[in-house]
Amino acid sequence: MRQRRSVNSRGTSGQGGAELPTERLRTGRGPVEYRWERRSGSTTVVIFHGGHMRAGLSLGEEPYRASGCSLLIPSRPGYGKTPLSVGASPEEFADTAADLCSQLGITDVAACVGISAGGPTAVAMAARHPDLVRRVVLESAVGPLPWPGLRTAAAARLVFSPRTEAATWRLTGTLLRKSPEAGLRFLLRDLTTESPTYAFSDLGEEGRSKMVALLSAMRSGAGFANDLDQLRRVRPLRMPSVVQPALVVASPQDGSVPFAHAEALVRALPHADLVVSSAPSHFVWFGPDRARTASRIQQFVASPTDG
Repeated sequence: MRQRRSVNSRGTSGQGGAELPTERLRTGRGPVEYRWERRSGSTTVVIFHGGHMRAGLSLGEEPYRASGCSLLIPSRPGYGKTPLSVGASPEEFADTAADLCSQLGITDVAACVGISAGGPTAVAMAARHPDLVRRVVLESAVGPLPWPGLRTAAAARLVFSPRTEAATWRLTGTLLRKSPEAGLRFLLRDLTTESPTYAFSDLGEEGRSKMVALLSAMRSGAGFANDLDQLRRVRPLRMPSVVQPALVVASPQDGSVPFAHAEALVRALPHADLVVSSAPSHFVWFGPDRARTASRIQQFVASPTDG
């Protein structure tokens, strides 16, 4: 028997930091927070957001809305109102997400989307539930390589641990509120392989505004520390076999998840295409070619698949 409970009714919709309404449902492993945008008669896209994100925040969802799909966005373990006990590993949470789909009556997933640290969960769900998932989309996604580097992981464990993350994000929010330009330049140092000044300029005014709003709303909970534990263990031989078509979107200027991950994903997935974004940072959704990238994603989601 399923139990659904509303968690949050604030905000409107769209990208940029507004908190959107979420619910909770008890699966076989425990409660999962999720956002479900239902559209009558449509198939569903399941989106696994990356680090520091939760179901109440929106990022990169416009192409799937434009395709007319319903959207199901669960908070991954440790983020929002989803506890680690529902399945700390990508494989375990992939099974929990499939259970969530079943309880919601979702029997057809047009695409399973993995963004950044959510990439391994999307791959695992496609591999473990091929009768449910038709396609895979991976955006700036962690691939079958260890992530992040040892120095980055050590620093992240200090500032984004469950004990320190709230203070870290309060300071981040204060900086972005008092001096958004200086704050964004500072944060871009870890998000781009280019100079922060170049990345800041190339984002454009709209991209800068959306990034500031989104970064101001992020939290890590226990989720990012869990991501660090889980994703440092990934090795090429553990990459599951995925039979579905896959689309990999990444920028060579990504300073958070190296472009080598995208290249490794394309080599490892038997039916994968690579879309190279010209975005100046990890955030391909704010790049100068975002309209082209979004159009390519829409076409992919609408394309026919065998069966």
